[in-house]
Amino acid sequence: MRYVTNLPYETKEEEHVTIPMSDGVRLSAHIWRPTSSDQEPVPAVLEYIPYRKRDLTAVRDSIHHPYLAGHGYACVRVDLRGTGDSEGVLRDEYLEREQADAEEVLAWLAEQPWCDGGTGMMGISWGAFAALQVAARRPPSLKAIAIASFTDDRHADDMHYMGGALLSDNLAEAGTMFAYGTCPPDPAVVGERWREMWHERLENTEPWVLEWLRHQRRDDYWRHASVCEDYTSVRCPVLASSGWADGYSNAVTQLLGNLDVPRKGLIGPWSHKFPHLGEPGPAIGYLQELVRWWDHWLKGVDNGVMDGPMLLAWMQDSVPPSTSYEERPGRWVGEPHWPSPHIRPETHPLTRHTIGPAQDATAAPSEGGAAMTVRSPLSVGQFAGKWASYNAPPDLPYDQREEDGGSLVFDSEPLTEPVEILGSPSVELDLSVSEPVALVAARLSDVSPDGAATRVSYGILNLTRRDSTETPEPLEPGRRYRATIPLNGVAQAFPPGHRIRLSLSTSYWPLAWPAPKPALLSVHEHSSTLTLPVRPVEEPDEVPSSPFGEPEGTPPLAMTQVTPPEERWDVKRDLIDYRSELDIVKDRGTVRFEDIGLEAGRRAHERYTAVADDFTSVGGETTWTMRFRRDDWDVRVVTRTRLTCDETDFFVDATLDAYEADRRVFSRTWNEQVPRDLL
Repeated sequence: MRYVTNLPYETKEEEHVTIPMSDGVRLSAHIWRPTSSDQEPVPAVLEYIPYRKRDLTAVRDSIHHPYLAGHGYACVRVDLRGTGDSEGVLRDEYLEREQADAEEVLAWLAEQPWCDGGTGMMGISWGAFAALQVAARRPPSLKAIAIASFTDDRHADDMHYMGGALLSDNLAEAGTMFAYGTCPPDPAVVGERWREMWHERLENTEPWVLEWLRHQRRDDYWRHASVCEDYTSVRCPVLASSGWADGYSNAVTQLLGNLDVPRKGLIGPWSHKFPHLGEPGPAIGYLQELVRWWDHWLKGVDNGVMDGPMLLAWMQDSVPPSTSYEERPGRWVGEPHWPSPHIRPETHPLTRHTIGPAQDATAAPSEGGAAMTVRSPLSVGQFAGKWASYNAPPDLPYDQREEDGGSLVFDSEPLTEPVEILGSPSVELDLSVSEPVALVAARLSDVSPDGAATRVSYGILNLTRRDSTETPEPLEPGRRYRATIPLNGVAQAFPPGHRIRLSLSTSYWPLAWPAPKPALLSVHEHSSTLTLPVRPVEEPDEVPSSPFGEPEGTPPLAMTQVTPPEERWDVKRDLIDYRSELDIVKDRGTVRFEDIGLEAGRRAHERYTAVADDFTSVGGETTWTMRFRRDDWDVRVVTRTRLTCDETDFFVDATLDAYEADRRVFSRTWNEQVPRDLL
């Protein structure tokens, strides 16, 4: 990244500005804005997240907010209610109160003498969720949003219930917020009230995984703030981006295809990162794109930002399997709108271990064909990587050959010419199962001539939700059903000599929670199909080879690494007691923020276990330690959440401990039971 200091506007910053809410709670904001805005008001751009602006996101914030401020914007980073230096308690994600607070923040910004009355919202992940959800509420000052790594469907396309199946990231993300939501504010900012504010958080927080498990079906809890419920509610322009390695690879095209407002989409090879910090690379000059976006929609500059393709996507070249990549080779392709006229669905029948030649998409599937069967061991999924990759520790899927040994595998013939796909593949199965609750995972892989298999995309379906995630129904063992499994969106090139592989399994642990019992899956050939969104190679790319500038931002905040970080991703199997384990450590070490004299440390440890093929032996545990220290102030929060099950219930055991120095000042334990609902 190129760091720049010579910007069009001289800027000033206010580190702690309180914004009053209608119920008396005050939120804490960090504001960067042009010095000239005292006399010449400018538009305001809000990023609204719970991840602690004073310390834990301070370095990232220092790269992009001063940059945008230096281009003529008042950039505002607000800690959500109950996080960082804001008052109150954060009780769950995306609640009505959170969105009402955001509307009040926008109204407050629009009324400031340094703001010209126009606002935008930006962010990644939670910040993008917030921007999209608030846009659907149509606050009068909000003129446009720019969002990265998000979803429009909280139930099916988030870390909760992919295809109606429970994801392990449901537990992992709940553990993250259990830790972040119970950290104290900084006494240097809020003064002597810090302890009172801290204990209010500690006493009023419970593990969010409990509430998420209480809503295993798509109900009003998930419909709230899911923009897919009413796309017409969004009336402002949207710049949407994500990455193929991210869990949120579908929402960009979903918005492009369903919104009726000015919109642009951008999908790179990235994991869960801003595009200017994108990993795997290449990262792009995203902040320059934001300046153009805001200049047009907030300042009315006629700069051609809406010219060119509606969607720019990175067409990924074939690569060997790896759990991490520094760069993904490929090229940018452009689509004039979405759905694209360049994409041609090709449907292939599944025959005995092969993917057949493309057939007429309008033709009715054959009803004949023998049944092929599989009952997968719990070991299928140990090399699946994370639902949402952060590229640290290395968390992408490894060589799929070890997974394919417990799967039903279909290969194409070696390709005689290149094939490129762009969009969401899908699998339609004519199937039967031996149990009333069963899961199917479908994986699409690029198989090189030497046999190495790189996973390209995947999808999961809880078959009790085959017709509806709102009103699931148990399966009748032995009865034939048709079920469609959508796979995650992707852009991928398959070179000549390679094969395209579809793998089907009845488990995918620990990425997805297994069914109560192992099920035998029978798939009927000929009448089961794979549909690929083929983009013919001869189609024009419609974009220059390098449509973006070099990544740039303002110099990051000074910090010192006091203790080293640690990253670990270990897969273990004990062949004496048949216990398997995935052990993940994400330890940022301790860093010192030199400007405020604060040391902060955070360590996350996830462990997922199973014994043999006992589907009720699976368990997940996430432990977080958060520590903040300055002079005579030394506080620590330790959270632990464990999720286990039997055939009928989930069990949540959790602890929360808070310390001042080495003295424990708060402790609470939860032991809860939640019934399994056809899951």
